[in-house]
Order: sequence, then C-alpha cells, then structure tokens
Amino acid sequence: MAKFKHPQGLPTRQQVLDFIAQAEGPAGKREIGKAFGLKGTEKIALKALLKDMAEEGLIDGNRSSFHAMGGVPKVTVLRVVEIEDGEPIAIPDSWQPDDATPPPRLRVIEGRGNAKDRQAALKVGDRVLARTEEAGSGWLAHPMKKLPANDEQLLGVVELDGTGKGWLAPVDKRVRNSVPISDLGGAVAGQLVLAEPAGRSARAGMKVTAVLGDPLAPRAFSLIAIHKHGIPFIFPQEALDEAKVAAALPLSEEHREDLRHLPIVAIDPSDARDHDDAIWAEPDGAGGFRALIAIADVSFYVRPGSQVDREARKRGNSVYFPDRVVPMLPEVLSADVCSLKAGADRAAMACHIAIDAQGRITEWRFTRALVRIAEVIAYEEAQRRIDVASGAHHPPAPSSEEEGETLSKAHSSLEEGVGGGGGAVGIAVLQNLWAAWRLLEKARNDRDPLNLELPERRVVLNAAGKIEEIALRERLDAHRVVEDFMISANVAAAKALEAKVAPVVYRIHEPPSREKLIALKDYLATFDRKLALGQVITPSLFNRLLKDVTDETEKALVMEAVLRSQTQAYYGPRNAGHFGLALGSYAHFTSPIRRYSDLLVHRALVDAYKLEQPAPKSDLPASSRLSDRDRGDLGRISDAISVTERRAMVAERDTIDRYVAAWLSGKIGEVFDTRITGVQKFGLFATIIGLGGDGLVPVSTLGAERFGYDEKAQRLIGEETGEQFAIGMIMKLRLAEANPLTGALKFEPVEVDEGVRRVERRGFRDDGGDRGKPSGKGRPFKAGHAPGKRGRPSNIRHQGKGKR
Repeated sequence: MAKFKHPQGLPTRQQVLDFIAQAEGPAGKREIGKAFGLKGTEKIALKALLKDMAEEGLIDGNRSSFHAMGGVPKVTVLRVVEIEDGEPIAIPDSWQPDDATPPPRLRVIEGRGNAKDRQAALKVGDRVLARTEEAGSGWLAHPMKKLPANDEQLLGVVELDGTGKGWLAPVDKRVRNSVPISDLGGAVAGQLVLAEPAGRSARAGMKVTAVLGDPLAPRAFSLIAIHKHGIPFIFPQEALDEAKVAAALPLSEEHREDLRHLPIVAIDPSDARDHDDAIWAEPDGAGGFRALIAIADVSFYVRPGSQVDREARKRGNSVYFPDRVVPMLPEVLSADVCSLKAGADRAAMACHIAIDAQGRITEWRFTRALVRIAEVIAYEEAQRRIDVASGAHHPPAPSSEEEGETLSKAHSSLEEGVGGGGGAVGIAVLQNLWAAWRLLEKARNDRDPLNLELPERRVVLNAAGKIEEIALRERLDAHRVVEDFMISANVAAAKALEAKVAPVVYRIHEPPSREKLIALKDYLATFDRKLALGQVITPSLFNRLLKDVTDETEKALVMEAVLRSQTQAYYGPRNAGHFGLALGSYAHFTSPIRRYSDLLVHRALVDAYKLEQPAPKSDLPASSRLSDRDRGDLGRISDAISVTERRAMVAERDTIDRYVAAWLSGKIGEVFDTRITGVQKFGLFATIIGLGGDGLVPVSTLGAERFGYDEKAQRLIGEETGEQFAIGMIMKLRLAEANPLTGALKFEPVEVDEGVRRVERRGFRDDGGDRGKPSGKGRPFKAGHAPGKRGRPSNIRHQGKGKR
C-alpha cells in the first residue's frame, strides 16, 4: 500500500503514476481503487482510464500490477538471462513493450547462505518471483521464491499425431509425457527443437523458439546437453577479437625465468585438446628430488576486466564431451598460445618444489617463466617406455615394416636423451619422474586419503562421429605420477598464498554430515558391522572399514554406501580442508586453461609475490594481478564457479548416458551382467558392468509376489520367499529399452527357464537367515586420486590433474 493519503475520487493520470511510484507492493486496479476510495461507476471509469494510459504508453502491466512504462513492478516474475561476474542478470518474464524498448536488466541479489545453499544458485533460464528496487542507475531484484521448472524452456523432438497436431517429446528422462505444440515455428516432425510456454495456462501449449536439427546426427547428443543446461558455447565477436590481440603479446625473456634448457615433459591423454601442465624432476643428492610443475601462464593473456575474462567467468570452466569441447577460453588461447606444445616457447607459471626422502614438500617457490616442452607424451606411451626400461613387459610386435621402423627409432631415443625441437626425451627423464613420484606416493600413503574405486567410461568416435567403442579407461601408474605432481603443486599454491595472508580460492571437501553418517551407520548394521560416531571421522576410518571386509561382494556394497555418504566438493575463500585427500589446505592451480578457479589462484600469486610483467602495449588491461573487486568478493565468485562446475558434470554425464543408450539401442533383447546401483520401492536401478548406463528394473518385472521396501537397508524383500535385491548385487538382466534421446535404459530379469543367475545371495542378516548378499568385485577407482585428464569429475575427486 501507498505511504501517503491520496485525494478521494477518480484520479488524474499523474496521480496514478505517483501512486505506482510510491507503492511498496503491487499497484493493481484493486489497490488504486482502494487508495482513492472509488466505488461503483468510478471503478468502471478507472478501468477505462488505465486502459487509455496503457495505450498511450504511460503504464505497462496487467490489472493486478501496473508500473510506469520503462520501469519494473515492485513485485514481479523475472527470468535469468545471463550470469555476469558471478551474479544472475534477469529481465521481466512478461515484458511486452514495442520492439524499440529493450527490457530492463536487473541484478539479482542472492543470499550468501552456506555450502548446501549454494547448490540452489540461480542459472540461466530460471524464473523467480522477486521484489525489485531501483538503485542508482540500475535495478536490483531480491528473489522471494523460485518458480517451478515446468514453465521453463523444453528441449525435445517434434512429433505429429494422426490429425497433424504437433507434440513435443522431451529429451529429459525426468519429464515423462509429451506436451502439445501450439506453434511449430517452421519445425517439422523428427526435428530437435527448443520450445517455451505459449501462454500462462497449460492449455496454451508450447511454441517452438529454435530448430536445432536432426536429434540423432553426429554431435547432436552434446548439443542437447549444451542447450538443456544453458551452457554458453558461442563467444561474442568482441571476445574473439580481443583474444587475437592477447595471443600476439610478446614474451619478455628479460622478465621471466628461462627454463628452456630443462627437459620438461607434458604427459597427457592421446586425444587431449590442450596441454596446460608439464613436469620435470632430478635427484638432489640427499635422497630427495628437486621438481618443477610448469603451468600455462593464462593470467598473462587473460586480464581482469577484459572481454575474454568476462566470458571465462561466465562459463566458469570448459566442458568436455566425446565429440567436442566447449572451452572456457577462445581457441586461439586455449588450444594454441596457452597450450604447452612441444618445441615451442611458452609462458608458464613455474612451481618449484623440494621433495625430501620421506616424500614431504619442504620448499616451494613460484616464478613466471619461459619454457620449451621437450616432448608431449601420451599416458600409455610413457608407461610403455618405463615398462620396457624396467623389463616389466615387452612391447607388442610391430604389425608392419613401417611400424617396426617407428618403434626402433623410439627405442633408440630412450638411450640418446633429449631430441631437438620436441623429439623424444631420454628414458632417464621419465625414470626421474617415477622415482620422485615414489616418494610422493609414500607421503600420500602416510596421509591415507580416501580410497574408493569408481569406473570411468570412455566413448571412442570415428571420423564420421559414430560410436566406435565404449569401454572403461585403463588406469596406469603414469596417471598417478602426474596426479601426485599436480596435487603437490596445488598444495604449494594454497600454502604460498596463506604465507602472504593473501586471498585464496580453496578447493573444499568437507567431512560427511552427521545425518549421512547416521544413515551409513544404520546401513552397516545390516551387515553386523559397526560405525562408532563418537570418534573423529577421518578418511583412514573409511579405509580401515573397507580393508576389514574380506568378501569382495560385500566390499562393493560397503564402498557404494561410503561413497553416498560423502559431501560434494566446492570452491570457497574460507578454508575447510579437503577431507577426501586428507589435506589441510588445497587450491586448484594446475589447469587455468579450463578452470576459472585456477586463473584466480594464478592472479593471487602474481599479486602476492610481485610477479607482474611489464604492461603490454595494447588496448588490454595492464594488470594481470587479482583485481580489488575480486579480492573483496571471492565468496560470490566461488559460489558461481561451483555452480558452473556442477552444471558441467551433469551435462557430461548426461551426454555419456545418451551415447551409451545409442550404442545399446542395437542390442535390445541381449543379456548383460549388471550391478544394482539403486533401490526404490518402485524398482531397481542397475548399470551394465564394464560399460555403465543406468537403467530401471520395474518392481513389477521381479516376480508375481509383492516386494517390501527396506529404506534403511536399501533393499527390496519378497513377502513370500524372502528374496532380496540390494545395492551392489550382480544380476543378469535383459535389455528391454534404450532411448538415445533421453539416455534412459530399461531392463527386465532373465526368464527363469533361461537361468536367473544372481550370484551367491548370502550374508544379509535377516530373520529369514542367510540370503541376499551378492558376490563380485567392487568398482575400481580411487576417490582420493584424480583420474587423469580424461577423467569425469566426481564430487570429491575433482582435483589434481583430473582433466581432458
């Protein structure tokens, strides 16, 4: 209501505008009539007056809430259209003035909250009911309520029924029903489209806003994920132009430590799109090693406040799909001048560390350097060379004379040392790295980080973009070597900034919550295993718990339960340690090409250790240090990049699921070995062992008897036979459905006469005796270890290298 007493009777146009401006809440026809004491025919006259004012362009809105034309209602529905500097930017959801009047942009002020609250941060496309206010030269919005997601844009495939009416079949497997299309927008049956509600009522249907093409074409699955999750994938021309200017910046030999004489190597996946880290080590003569981790000096090229920086902040990280990468930085930077290519001079941030005989990092220092990578080596090749040198195994016989000559040259290079211009390095270079890693591994084992095992799926596409193979990625010592060097550099960066009392964007993984620990305790009790909650919870506690389980099948169940008890890692300026890695201080420093968090850490190091380079002669901002604005608001930025990281994780996982479903769509009816990954009262979720892809087994297919759901033990129990189904069980299931568009799978049990082979269900302690415990192996993967550059980030293992 208005704060002031208004004259009674039909108001003038100016009095209506004044009332709207002064109103603290909605200023609709009802509120105006009440404020001016209107009755009977005066209300009819007011309705006509408001209509005239709207036609004259004086006001806008509807009868429940008007506002001055060009303004914003005090309380209204907003739609987030952009994330700028970590803050959502929104426009009125129902803005309908003439095309010459752009909608006002409002800066949305979200609550700070705690780590759990951050998961609800707004993203592009979200709609909120918000209270608005005009502040200075702009508008602010304070969210009151996030509106349901079913009013947002839908991504789906156009279908036509017998009458020619259009229907949208959503590609999100959580949306079960097709919705009617009232406006096809030129789309035809079978096309992938974006659509939004055509009106406020459900009966209005959807209108197509964008036609994306063939949903089963190569690269379509990643395109679905990009649009579904609102991932920015097109750089503005201003950012592309600026990136070219930055790429041409000269490197000053005078102001950088020259490390081009060192045989530094980058060990990466064979299909890596960029190379932002490289390593070197040599004995120090006292049982330890001097080591170097060279990281692309992205902060030299991407300056705070620049166009490229704004785009990088908006994206938060690169997103990696089997068929494409959506980079955080324009390609001229991410895949060229910032990428540490063999034989080329490159700007680097160098982390020098000293490793003692016990594997502890005793010294560290950071410099801006000039490096020339001696060789870029694939993980598999680096491992092969080490194995050949140690006699672990012999290389496979060449399949052709040409391949034999190539292998012969490679073997010769093992003895000759560093070749010129990116040639193969001598085996001693790799042996030094492995020897230094053995010390780091020793210190890691003493820390005893969380040791869980998970698989990592790898999708191999041919030149046409079709699936050639889906398999689990082999984990080698070469991966662990690089990961432990990266973790050491990340720890050194955090401690170096702490030593200067400088701002730090920490990578935080908090211990499990009490609620999750209680749930884990109750679950373990079903195995007659105890978890005492009165003790300090450490990663070692979980490792000992798993070590005490000798039966591999029971270990798989316990490992799943421990994994579910873990919290999700996030970024923040207040240190809470990294529980999974058993580290007190941890920051991400090693991947600034693909993570904005690392770029912020680089800028903080430049600032704290006075590593600024001479200002470039260009239109780019002069400073590469952490800006004052960022220094004062790291919490908001950390929240934003935590959200974009989770967005990338979900998008990558969804895309892999779609590829798996596409791969399996030609195998309907085949029987697979599966492991149960989830249990609900309506059925089971199972994944194919060695391939992945979660699918539903409806409870109705499990048999004629009724099944009860034991939520605490996470299992279904037959009321008559006592037959049990629980997380971790191995079953043979027949594939009934596979939908590439949604990534959804559906399984059914193999018929009894074909032999339902559920392995050894013994050991679930129950009144019915011993039954229900599966056999089989646990899922191979160390949660304390990052999985190497091709690794899909999980909630706790997104650290170290962990990239593609």
